[in-house]
Amino acid sequence: VQLQASGGGLVQAGGSLRLSCAASGRTFSSYVMGWFRQAPGKEREFVAAVSWTGESTYSADSVKGRFTISRDNAKSMVYLQMSSLKIEDTAVYSCAAGFMFGQRSPARYDYWGQGTQVTVSS
Repeated sequence: VQLQASGGGLVQAGGSLRLSCAASGRTFSSYVMGWFRQAPGKEREFVAAVSWTGESTYSADSVKGRFTISRDNAKSMVYLQMSSLKIEDTAVYSCAAGFMFGQRSPARYDYWGQGTQVTVSS
């Protein structure tokens, strides 16, 4: 599966952005989808994941209540709605596809798209 993330940009603290990830290739609904982020000088960090059907999601404590992951299998898309953005949310955000739900380690995801930059200013 090929993945392409988009929707990043510059936003003020407290604002909102919606990231999108378009998938192509094998059957999209076969994959668990996740979002990760990496800030300069830091390791890649788990943000959120959604199950094959979209019925189950979980997210990192740092974004819980502010970010929402969702998917549309008919369109082969996964989304990350981000609100109440903080300066510390600044990072490159990447989408990833895997086969097992409940995984937070990047090593558990098999396919990656190129990232999209999110910059939150004060």
